[in-house]
Amino acid sequence: MSDVIFTVPFAMEATLRFVRAAAGVPGLRLAIISQEPPERLPRQVQQALRAHERVADALDADQLTAAVRRIANSTGGNVDCLIGILEQLQVPLAEVRERLSIPGMAVRTAGNFRDKARMKDILRAHDLPCARHRLCTTVAAAVEFGRSNGFPIVVKPPAGAGAKNTFRVDREDELSSSLGAMRPSAAHPVLLEEFIVGQEFSFDSVNLDGEHVFHSISQYYPTPLEVLATPWIQWCVLLPRHIDGPEFAPIRDAGARALQCLGIRTGMTHMEWFRRADGTIAISEVAARPPGAQFTSLISHAHQHDFYRAWVRLMAAGEFAPPRRQYAVGAAFLRGQGEGRVREVKGLERARRELGDLVVEAVLPQVGQPRASSYEGEGFVILRHPETEVVQEGLEKLVSTLRVELG
Repeated sequence: MSDVIFTVPFAMEATLRFVRAAAGVPGLRLAIISQEPPERLPRQVQQALRAHERVADALDADQLTAAVRRIANSTGGNVDCLIGILEQLQVPLAEVRERLSIPGMAVRTAGNFRDKARMKDILRAHDLPCARHRLCTTVAAAVEFGRSNGFPIVVKPPAGAGAKNTFRVDREDELSSSLGAMRPSAAHPVLLEEFIVGQEFSFDSVNLDGEHVFHSISQYYPTPLEVLATPWIQWCVLLPRHIDGPEFAPIRDAGARALQCLGIRTGMTHMEWFRRADGTIAISEVAARPPGAQFTSLISHAHQHDFYRAWVRLMAAGEFAPPRRQYAVGAAFLRGQGEGRVREVKGLERARRELGDLVVEAVLPQVGQPRASSYEGEGFVILRHPETEVVQEGLEKLVSTLRVELG
């Protein structure tokens, strides 16, 4: 039996898919730390719990430490594994592990992934391709980087997640104005990067006991930064069926080496990277957590393998059997045009008629639904087929056929 504590700040659906998986793993005794009462959890999860502890701030290492101790005392058992899927949790969870001698990722390693400036320093020190960058504590330093690098550049927080608070700056006066309002300082620096023109991909990986044992490659179109800058645009992710060809050789090598030098031993990671027009690549950043934005579902569909449960078994028992990729898979993310709530979804019947056989999962926008707060949008559709071209054509048809109107 393995005693696992899962930190779940809020009962969000993306997190609950992993929690449900944990509740269904045989031989796993599950406890949860949350900012919400246990009644917010699905009934099947409530019934599987051996303990639940509520805290005011699940990102606070002191509160987490106290909660873990209370769970251990109340159950009379050890804690074999302390996990969570949010990027913001990885450093505080590592701090608790070190304080209480719980196996898992160490604080230094968690910091290598969480601090994007430090991450890029490590990658460059190991001759790994990544975007030019500078961590700036003053507007003057930022302007100097913009002048030396050239515009456009990307501005982001050094501990960002999911492209939040990340934006493109095209001119020096725009940079000065933006950072004047943000007031960078030693306590609150900003990270500046070169703006890379090219195709953007992800490299989602599994490492076990320090060995790189699995990866999946996905392509974004358009890029996440373009999606953030254009609130109405409907975007796609494509997982080609075959990823062992020469076109992906550079990232297969660089991706595995990057994870090794950042220090991950056992875990699932999400890396974003670019391919320039000349074929060279650049790693953007890496997160020491499972991928979000339905990527775990996409990888599951591509391999006919439950990666939600696989991640839990990897973390709790150190077990992972790499599955074979059997399909091409893609997701179209549906985003509303206008303001307010969903008023109508146009083109739905046509999409069902022409693409219904390819659909393996969908969450469709509902009339009256409020506008989404994240770039994932009001809904999504996942397609699957043995041939990559069929999935790609289906995605293009989806985003040109379906139109979510707000009002």
